Amino acid sequence: MKEKTQSAAKTRSEKEREKTRKALRQKKIRVVLAVLFVYLLVMIAAAVIIDDRHIEITLLGPEEDIAEVGETYVDLGAEAYFVGNLFGKSVNPLEIKTESGVDVDVIGDYTVKYTAEGFGKKAESYRRVLVRDTKPPVITLNHEEGYLASWLVGYTEEGFSATDNYDGDLTAKVVRTEVDDTVYYSVADSSGNETAVERKIEYGVSEPQIRLEGGEEITVGAAFTFTDPGFEAVDKSGNDLTSYVKVTGEVIPYELGTYTLDYYIMNEQGETASARRIVNVVPQPRVETVIPNRKTIYLTFDDGPGPYTAQLLDVLARYGAKATFFVTGNGQYYDRDYTDMIGRAFREGHSIGVHTLTHDYAAVYASRDAFFRDFNAMEDIIYEQTGQYTRLFRFPGGSSNTVSRNYCSGIMSSLVNYMTNMGYVYFDWNVDSGDALGGAKNSYTVSNNVAEGCLENTVNVVLQHDTKDFSVAAVESILRWGRNNGYVFEALDESSYGAHHGTNN
Repeated sequence: MKEKTQSAAKTRSEKEREKTRKALRQKKIRVVLAVLFVYLLVMIAAAVIIDDRHIEITLLGPEEDIAEVGETYVDLGAEAYFVGNLFGKSVNPLEIKTESGVDVDVIGDYTVKYTAEGFGKKAESYRRVLVRDTKPPVITLNHEEGYLASWLVGYTEEGFSATDNYDGDLTAKVVRTEVDDTVYYSVADSSGNETAVERKIEYGVSEPQIRLEGGEEITVGAAFTFTDPGFEAVDKSGNDLTSYVKVTGEVIPYELGTYTLDYYIMNEQGETASARRIVNVVPQPRVETVIPNRKTIYLTFDDGPGPYTAQLLDVLARYGAKATFFVTGNGQYYDRDYTDMIGRAFREGHSIGVHTLTHDYAAVYASRDAFFRDFNAMEDIIYEQTGQYTRLFRFPGGSSNTVSRNYCSGIMSSLVNYMTNMGYVYFDWNVDSGDALGGAKNSYTVSNNVAEGCLENTVNVVLQHDTKDFSVAAVESILRWGRNNGYVFEALDESSYGAHHGTNN
């Protein structure tokens, strides 16, 4: 029993000692754990200090971004993480708060603010956003359907407009320049963005080319009038613009020399299409004078036709003789018009020459132009009667007259040159019948004067007037005398001897 009691006591004591030892072990463990915990805290604190754990915000995209004015701006965003020296970047990103003051409707510089917070830490980052106008304006060219420009009036602007995404309507600021067949348009907006476009002008009527008939240099014989060989103005599309051609310069067709004619079309813009012609006025070819190899009498009759011309033609016809008539328009001042005698004389083989229309010295010799007018008027009458113009003429009073001095000094010398250069052949006389100023009053005196005068020459140009009845009556006697003395009676032509006197004015 006692042994059981001692054994139980011993067991309790051992249990208490075991309990005490266990308590001591637990205490030691707690102390160790506490030390470890403190150590861990110290280590953690040291790690935190060494790691320098902080929030780092990274911008997605550039730090300075450009936004187009007027367009929606989409922020590129950012990312935020804890970052340390020892443990690097955290796995999970932090939430970012974004504050943007960007106004895309107004050009300017703006800032976007990014903020991230956690564990008592806070970080901020910024992005600069530049709102700019980088788009150039747009120029729109209008076109009228079917419209084609004309070189004559130039291009009529069909219209255009210019708009900008920021400045709006810039049409009024468009600079327009037209060069040749192209129109250039340009405009710049307030931001300096520029736009340039061009329009090729389509012409319905383009610049014509003036072509000169006969060439750019021609040579013409002296004449009363100059007739241009002709010209035409045609553009590349075949449009005929000849009616628009103007001609400057003058050709004095009876004055020998070199002249310049300019042909041009000027459009409303002052541009010209042009051509130039040189005209050389030279003497008409002259027929060489042929001296007959037999005795010849050229009967010439001035101032007609008149009441006695028909009688004269009858006599000439009976003898088969030919004569020359230097005619005037005086026939119309008789009781009736004898102009038809010009046509009869021509048809019967006689020569017709001009003596003037009026035979009025004051009118004929007033000036060069007065002489020309009178001369050409008579030429027209001759043409009406004969169907052709004549190259033969006789000056009123002859080339040696002095009465012309009363009206125009030097006119005879100049008229001789003008008329000769124009190819006309003038005739004076070397036998005067005296039926005008020579004092003859009857046919006997006239025929005697002619016979005596012809005896002095082989070739005779006889002056008579078929307006004198006694002079016409003397013709048959003259014809008989001439035949009996070996003369032939011929009509003058351009190659005949002129019996020129020489001018006295």
